[in-house]
Amino acid sequence: MSMRSSGDTDGAIAEINVTPLVDVMLVLLIIFIVTAPMITPQAMKISLPQTDPVVQRDQAKNEVLVISKDGSMIYKGAHISEAELKAFMVVDGKTPHYQLQVQADEAVPYGRVAQVMAWAQAAGLQKLTFITIQRRQYQ
Repeated sequence: MSMRSSGDTDGAIAEINVTPLVDVMLVLLIIFIVTAPMITPQAMKISLPQTDPVVQRDQAKNEVLVISKDGSMIYKGAHISEAELKAFMVVDGKTPHYQLQVQADEAVPYGRVAQVMAWAQAAGLQKLTFITIQRRQYQ
């Protein structure tokens, strides 16, 4: 598509160059492809237990707490201390339809999970769920 002005005798042609736009879009696509696996629980190096599938009945405001093998915790995507987690549970627990989803590695001692459950109960949380992966039917 070319455009010429009526008074221009040089014959200059004004066109839109889309090559830089395509380059930027390809770079963004590569960034998304590389970062997408980091969003899944398996990218966090935890091994979730396998159970039979369960359907969640109601839609809640879910926040995920990840407990890794060494007992360290990640809440809302950031490492968190015990005191900070307790404070977040008190504040977030007052939100209507709040649900804490715990993703604990299989190797985490039960005592650590029981601590989190006790903190949630002390904070007044009404809903606490444990995330697992679906057991394969043919093993």
